[in-house]
This record gives sequence, structure tokens and C-alpha cells, in this order.
Amino acid sequence: MITLSEATAPAGALKRLSDQGVSIWLDDLSRERIESGNLAGLIETKNVVGVTTNPSIFQAAIGSGEGYEEQLADLAVRGVTVDEAVRMMTTADVRAAADVLKPVFEASGGRDGRVSIEVDPRLAHDTAATVAEARQLAWLVDRPNVMIKIPATEAGLPAITEVIGAGISVNVTLIFSLERYRQVMDAYLAGLEKAQAAGHDLSAIHSVASFFVSRVDSEIDKRLTLLGTDEALALKGRAALANARLAYEAYEEVFSGGRWTALAAARANKQRPLWASTGVKDPAYRDTLYVEELVAPGTVNTMPEATLDATADHGDIQGDTVTGGYAQARADLAAVERLGISYDEVVRQLEAEGVAKFEVAWQDLLDAVTKSLNSKGVDGE
Repeated sequence: MITLSEATAPAGALKRLSDQGVSIWLDDLSRERIESGNLAGLIETKNVVGVTTNPSIFQAAIGSGEGYEEQLADLAVRGVTVDEAVRMMTTADVRAAADVLKPVFEASGGRDGRVSIEVDPRLAHDTAATVAEARQLAWLVDRPNVMIKIPATEAGLPAITEVIGAGISVNVTLIFSLERYRQVMDAYLAGLEKAQAAGHDLSAIHSVASFFVSRVDSEIDKRLTLLGTDEALALKGRAALANARLAYEAYEEVFSGGRWTALAAARANKQRPLWASTGVKDPAYRDTLYVEELVAPGTVNTMPEATLDATADHGDIQGDTVTGGYAQARADLAAVERLGISYDEVVRQLEAEGVAKFEVAWQDLLDAVTKSLNSKGVDGE
């Protein structure tokens, strides 16, 4: 029973969210955040039990230069390439964050306390290179609580199977469509079967599937606004939640089937759905929308700090808001289709844009590091 004081405490909503079976991960990382004790503080006071990163996050952190001067100077003296410099800096941050989260990792039996690092986004359409990069990142970070992020592109699917099969935990990213999500779950199960055949301990392998939320509303809402009818406008802000809820329905189905039962008997872990891109893009929407409306057991919600703070301040967590909404979710997506907005076209576009955005952010990061290395008298090429 939650007391009034607990309910109105700054982190009361976050505790209620955690109590509903939602793991709260922070969608951000920087060296300053680690060294200042900020990350440790969020774990202590705001129920944060994991961290996700992506190329855009590292571009913002390292591009600022704050906290990286000494390492950049050392890298410059060594005359490393810009790609190696970026790899050394990003893996150092992930390793340090993994150490901060080690107590959470141990207390949760490996379920949480995780830090994710993404393969070079330029490899998103190259299976073999993605697998090789994933192995390299896991070796460089060298922490049991690291997760390697692999995009859910067509080339990424067999890479997921290979990397899981090698006993490496994976965060599958950039999932937008229900069809692709089912392919991701299938790739995970195939990876577990491969790992089992190779003699790996399945209980030590974990995975999450990052299902992107707000970007779906951004694109579909834009098209609904252009239509401008009352029916179209009434559907704004509904498609992303419908998509995510139906993803959870698919998760429940796959991880209760016969194929899963055999793996569960070998102590395998379910691949949890992770709600990504949970910061609202439309200021007309409640800033906690994609937290409050996606509460379901066995999920992860990775939040930008602004969303984390908003949830702590005024989040309204009322229990499971997913499993009872499957019929309405199907109706909402069907209504969007009837208006001539193609779901398949939207999700294909979003996947392509997602990969492209991360490639741009990565190139911006490479450019910033090249400039820093060159300023120290070293050719960063």
C-alpha cells in the first residue's frame, strides 16, 4: 500500500513504475555524468537501473569535449586513427558506466544494471561486419553487463542470431514495425538455440528489443494533420501507442509458445520489449505520455533525462495500461489505414531515416574528434 507521502515524493511515480515491472533505463551517457556522480545519484534516487547510448548521444557528449581532453591528448600522441579514437572513448565511457551499475546487475541477477553500446551505424547493412564489430565491442568493454546494440535492419537480423549464438547479450534497436519485431524475436530464439548447441550458459545471455515510439506518432500525425478532417485529427497521438501495445501482444504470444518453452527449460531469458524514443516530440502532448500509457510487466522504458524528471515530478502511474488495449490498438491502426495512410510505408521510411540519422551523428562525431586530434598536431585521418 502506497502512503500519501510516498505517492507525492519526487520519485514516487518512478517507484510505482518499477513496482509494475517496468525497468527504468536512462537514455543518455557522458563522461561528466559518470565522473560527477550524477549517474550514481540517478540510480540512488530515481530508480534508474540501466543506461542506453546511441551515436547521437555520444556525438553530443564527446563533441562537447568536456571530460575527454586528457584521453584525446593521449590518443593524439599515439597517432591513432579517428575511428580508433572514437572507439576508445566510447568504450571507456560504457565500461565506467557498467562499473557504476555493477551492484544493480548483481542484485537483479543480470536482468538490469545493463549499459548498451551500438555498433558503428555505417555497418547497418553489412551482416558480417556487424558481427565482427559486436564481438570487438564486447571484448573492448569487457564487462558482463554490457549489451551490444544491433539495428533491426534486414542485414541486422542474421547478425543478431550470430552474436547471441556467441553468448553476447544484445539490445536490438530501431524497431518500428510489428512484422520486423516478430523477425527480431525469431532471430533471438535462433541465437539462443545456436548458443545452446555451442554449450553456452543461456541464463547468462540477455536481450531487449527496442521498439521506437514517438517517431511513429511524429510521422503519422504529420500525415493526419495534412488530411485535416475531424476523423483524421481525432486519431493524432494514437498510432504509436497502438503500435507498441500490439508489439507487447506479439511478445506475450512468442514467449509462451512451444519453441520458447524448450529454451525456458534451459534457463533462457525472455527478450524484453524496450520502449525507446519515449520523449514526446509534440509539445501539445503530455510530456509523460509514452511512460504512463506503456506500463506493462517485463518491459524496459529508456528515458531521456527530461522525461525521467517529468515522470518523477508529475507522472500518473495507474498500473498496466497495455494488455487490456489490444482491440482498441488494432482499431486505431485500421482507422489510420482507412484514411489512406500506409502503415507499411511509414515504418519502412522510419527505419531508413533512423539508420541515416545515426550515420549523420556518427560522422559529426568523427569530424569533431578529427578536429580535436588535429589541433594537437596529429593527423586524425
